[in-house]
This record gives sequence, structure tokens and C-alpha cells, in this order.
Amino acid sequence: MAVFNQVDFDNHEQVVFCSDKESGLRAIIAVHNTKLGPAVGGCRMWDYANDDDAVIDALRLSKGMTYKNAVARLPFGGGKSVIIGNAKEIKSEQLFRAFGRQLERLNGSYYSAEDVNITCADVAIMNKETNYVLGLEGKSGNPSPFTAYGTFLGIKAALQHQRGHQDLSGVKVAVQGLGAVAYGLCKHLHEAGAQLFVTDINQDAIDRVVNDFAATAVGIDDIYDLDVDVYAPCALGATVNDKTIPRLKATIIAGCANNQLAESRHGEIIREKGVLYAPDYVINAGGIINVYYETAPEGYSVDASNKHVEGIYDTLTEIFARSEKEQKSTHIIADELAQEIIENGL
Repeated sequence: MAVFNQVDFDNHEQVVFCSDKESGLRAIIAVHNTKLGPAVGGCRMWDYANDDDAVIDALRLSKGMTYKNAVARLPFGGGKSVIIGNAKEIKSEQLFRAFGRQLERLNGSYYSAEDVNITCADVAIMNKETNYVLGLEGKSGNPSPFTAYGTFLGIKAALQHQRGHQDLSGVKVAVQGLGAVAYGLCKHLHEAGAQLFVTDINQDAIDRVVNDFAATAVGIDDIYDLDVDVYAPCALGATVNDKTIPRLKATIIAGCANNQLAESRHGEIIREKGVLYAPDYVINAGGIINVYYETAPEGYSVDASNKHVEGIYDTLTEIFARSEKEQKSTHIIADELAQEIIENGL
């Protein structure tokens, strides 16, 4: 494939294809922009249908990290990496050490951390070959609770803007995908009095949330048709698309998944329908914020991290207000805010 001709190629600084015969490693590292600092973004492992899909994912996610880090006011640029393959079948120490050596060759232009199907333990193996990793146990650790907390605050900010209050009692939330972040989000929502409707491809994950938080399980495809207040996409991206938008009854879309809009135009379509969208890279920035505090000169502080995560509420409040005033979709406003910060600096 011709990377430069990809619609998702956005003047990326580097796109690196990595392989290692002995371990079976096949990976792509995309560095989008390092104007604010070294590129930082997680590594995900996924069994892509083909290499083109993996490249597109890396391109889109790395640009999203540039904007996410900028809007979160972090001195990081944006990058992302993907390892191609089924996590249940190919994980090994040899593979992660090989990936660590690939990171080392980039000499600090990109720092990796955990993402989908990658754990802190996997990152620790990479760390045996390179120091260009973040999110290690004993330092900032698992970022999932912080991402969940930020997403929860984002839902409250959306409610406040749309309804004039942030009381979640009786609010119906459809949560699609029940990984580590979504489980934490469900916990916050349940404790705040929300009524949960959930789905996932993993039955054990469904059973856990149903048992722990009195959630109602629904089918994978049925999640779009529910008469709920909030749709929270927390799995992979592009679930807000031409097929699903006519089915959605929620007036708020706010979840922790990346790249929730299949195409940029879908943001305007849902705005015209009266649906308030919390831009994905703004609402789900809690994890990368927590990772940043691993690099703070004064050392990691969970209190400082949480205080910074709480700023997600204020950032979304600003985006919602600008969207209403300028009559532009929220994801466009978020992009403009990110571009202003990249251009002018933190």
C-alpha cells in the first residue's frame, strides 16, 4: 500500500514497519507530530483482517494522540503502535523484547505504553530492552482507572450542558464494550445511580458487570436501538456511522473508545439531530494524563494526576459552549482547540 496516499496520512513524521522473524513480531509504529514533545501513545495488539487495516489504525490513532495530548495540556507529541496478531495466540517474552528493541531504535522520538490487549506486564518486558516505555507498575501503573474516571466526568459535563444538572440517578446508559476501562466506568455510573445496559463479545465480561452493577445485558447489535439517555462506546472505533446513527435514540454520545466517528461528517449529522457528542480524545485522556505524571520532575503523584484528570470536565464544558455558540460540531471545535495549542504551545 502507498502510505502517503492514505486519506488518514496527515504529514506523519515517521511510519515504521517492524518485523522479527524469530519472535513472529509484525508491528507498525506511527509518529504523527512531536512539536510539543516526544510522541507518546499506547501500543495495541489486534488481529487485523489485513495489513492495510493495521496501517490505517496506526495513522488515525497517532493523530488522535497528538490532539489528545495537546488538549490535555501535556508536553507530549502524538504517536501510536500496533502489533498485528491474536493476543491469545502470539504473546511471548521474545515478541515483546523484540518490540522493545524496535522502540530503542527510534531513540526517544516515541514512547509506548499499554493499550488494547497490552498489559503493564507486557510493557515491563519491553522495558528490558528499552527505557522508552511508560505506564510501568511501581510508577504510574495501570492507566485504566484514570481513563474511566475522566470518561465518567465527561458524561457528567454533557448532562450539565444539555440538561442543566449532572444528577445521574435513573439516567439510562448503554455501554458498548466491557474492558478494564469500561468496567471502571460502569462502577462510577452505578454508584451514581445510573441504569446500565451493556454488551460485549466476551460473555464473562458481561456476567461480571451484570452481577456487580445490576446491569441489563443486551445483544451486540441491539445496543444501538435502546431507548437510553447516553450511548457510551467503549470498544473499538467507528460505531457512530451511517448505519447506526438512524437507530440511536440517545441524546448524548460519551464513551472511552477511540475514533468513535466513522467519518468526520458524522459529527455534524449527529449535531443536527440534537445529539451532544463528547469528542473521544478529550473525554478519554485520563490514562495518558496519569502516564504523564510518571515523568514529572517531582515524581509521580496520584493526587496531582487526579486533579489534572478532573480538568477534562472543564475542557468539555468549554468545547460544548463553543460548539453551541459557533454552530459547529464538537469534534471540529476540539480539533481547532488542539491545533491552537500545538501552534501556540502549552
